[in-house]
Amino acid sequence: MHLGETLIFGAGGMLGRALRAEFPAARAFARSEADLSSPGVLEKLIVPGVSLVLNAAADTRVDLAETDPAHRETNAAAVGRLARLCAAAGAMLVHVSTDYVFDGTATEPYLEDHPVDPVNAYGAGKLEGERQVVASGARFLIVRTSWVFGVGGANFPEAILRQVALGRTELRVVSDQRGRPTYAADLAHAIRRLVDVGATGIVHFANSGETTWFGLAAELVRAASHPEVAVKPCTSDEFPRPAKRPAYSVLDTSLYERLTGEPPPPWQAALARYLAIR
Repeated sequence: MHLGETLIFGAGGMLGRALRAEFPAARAFARSEADLSSPGVLEKLIVPGVSLVLNAAADTRVDLAETDPAHRETNAAAVGRLARLCAAAGAMLVHVSTDYVFDGTATEPYLEDHPVDPVNAYGAGKLEGERQVVASGARFLIVRTSWVFGVGGANFPEAILRQVALGRTELRVVSDQRGRPTYAADLAHAIRRLVDVGATGIVHFANSGETTWFGLAAELVRAASHPEVAVKPCTSDEFPRPAKRPAYSVLDTSLYERLTGEPPPPWQAALARYLAIR
């Protein structure tokens, strides 16, 4: 139980908005209100009396990270400062990380202690952030997640629906990358449940079931009632991107289920809930 003040950083994004609903008494800061990379900002906020800090702030522009090292300020350096301040104030830090810390060569879902080896700069930056949290001396919970979508931010379903709205009737989508989609509202609920049970260390959470980007797009188009749109598979080589993606980044969530007693909702049902409110 956290009897002191709770702070949320990154409150303007998909996960941050959802966390505000799960922790309504928290003080919530969007980037415009508290930029983690600005000198002195965190020092003024993370003080004795703060007992829980939820960090949903991140630079998730995966392709840009390949050529612009500025992402490491938000994803690694600022996270380290945040963690060290939490340690000094006696606050618990909940930090959100990514499936992209893994190399994608596994053939079964990744457990929390599987060796990490990111294949892109974004994953390397997020891994550096994780390591700074662990080294900080703070009491911490790192929640790794994957393929996040939700209200209030750029995400894959929104990109697909934008193409549909522009009149595209055929979409080619990568079918050789496999993972677990995650609804931001379900991730925020999972974080609250983990906090409630006093979980620490590293825990994976994603909606249940696995699919490809092609499978997600096909279900999205079906669920959004666009029978006129044909979704066709393609390979990653046919759709080159600046940053390499892991071919397989399915997260094992059995630890989350043991800790909370709750199985994650299926991603298809989560997608339907998202479509109903977007």
